[in-house]
Amino acid sequence: MMNMTIARMEEQHIEAVADLEAMCFSTPWTEENLRSSLANKTDYFFVALDEEEDVIGYIGVSVVADSCFINNIAVYPACRRQGVGTALLKIAIMTADVNSTEFISLEVRESNAAAIALYEALGFEEMGRRKNFYRRPQEDALIMTKLLTKKEK
Repeated sequence: MMNMTIARMEEQHIEAVADLEAMCFSTPWTEENLRSSLANKTDYFFVALDEEEDVIGYIGVSVVADSCFINNIAVYPACRRQGVGTALLKIAIMTADVNSTEFISLEVRESNAAAIALYEALGFEEMGRRKNFYRRPQEDALIMTKLLTKKEK
């Protein structure tokens, strides 16, 4: 397990998060996209920081009515499989919980076996599929959802 701190994302983190987006995704969010979402009161962003306070991962969630959606999650490749993604997902689940949502969901490339295994380990289940959702390369998205139990609420 890596030594890290989870914190709310702030303006000072946006450039590093945009760089991480560009590294991890074929259609990354820009600094402008991140700034706009950060200003939105229904969006919550968290960063994982290493001991030097550098961004090593982040997650963004939107809360709408009784649902919570994970818009983005990314971890630097060198920091994967060290608990960073798990810590970020647990914060997202707590955010859903605090906002009294019924469930939390996300979309993931069907070929991303490591991410799917992580989501399943935290109680997410495949609930559907978006055909040809992703580009570069074209691929289906799996819709995965975790229903929040009374205990989690």
